Amino acid sequence: MTILAATPSALSPSMIVAGMVLVTVTFGYALSCWLAPFARCRRCAGAGTRKSLLGHRKPCRSCDATGWRLRAGRRIANTLRDLRDASR
Repeated sequence: MTILAATPSALSPSMIVAGMVLVTVTFGYALSCWLAPFARCRRCAGAGTRKSLLGHRKPCRSCDATGWRLRAGRRIANTLRDLRDASR
């Protein structure tokens, strides 16, 4: 009768490399969101205005006519910070 011991499985080198790449990409994106929290608005392409159905220009509601939007990573960081501050 064979007794099977609960031993941790060894990680393959490709899993270690994939994990390191994932951590590097995540920290790189977090750093870029910290350094540059705003990006150009996708809806109006940074112009702040959009064409209406009749062809005239009107202010972009997506970015409040600024041409800039808050990046998704920065929005998540702000939400987590607000939750932490509210829990104190």
